[in-house]
Amino acid sequence: MSEFYSLSAVSLQGETISFDALEGKVVLVVNTASKCGFTPQYAGLEELYKTYKDKGLVILGFPCNQFGQQEPGGKQSIEETCFVNYGVTFQMFEKVDVNGDHAHEVFTYLKKELPSMLGSNIKWNFTKFLVGRDGTPIKRFSSRTAPKKLEPAIRQALGVDHGAAV
Repeated sequence: MSEFYSLSAVSLQGETISFDALEGKVVLVVNTASKCGFTPQYAGLEELYKTYKDKGLVILGFPCNQFGQQEPGGKQSIEETCFVNYGVTFQMFEKVDVNGDHAHEVFTYLKKELPSMLGSNIKWNFTKFLVGRDGTPIKRFSSRTAPKKLEPAIRQALGVDHGAAV
């Protein structure tokens, strides 16, 4: 079993989610923030999720306040941004650190498996990690990569025919 499936995280609603429940799914892990120039990516992520969830895509959003203090609020503020402002229906988690001594184990693992050209640390909000159906990290995308640009890699990971309409 992949190390990814041994991980877990606490949802925004306070429930511990064990990643072994994600076995066989394609997972996109994203560190998010509500007051960032990239925050509108929530809409694109939600569009990807709605398009591919029935094919096996899961998106996991992890709010983080480590970059420019752009996630200063608590649960209520995060819920308002995600669910009310952007209509997010994918899984959101409690606020975490993604770098440093207190980095959440999910990001410690993903950074080790998929370091960037500039080192393993995450540089900003909305860095994205794509994990295959077998739990193997496939690719890391920068904050600047719009969700729509992830579609070819997601389709490939899902095994969706590139020529077929979804």
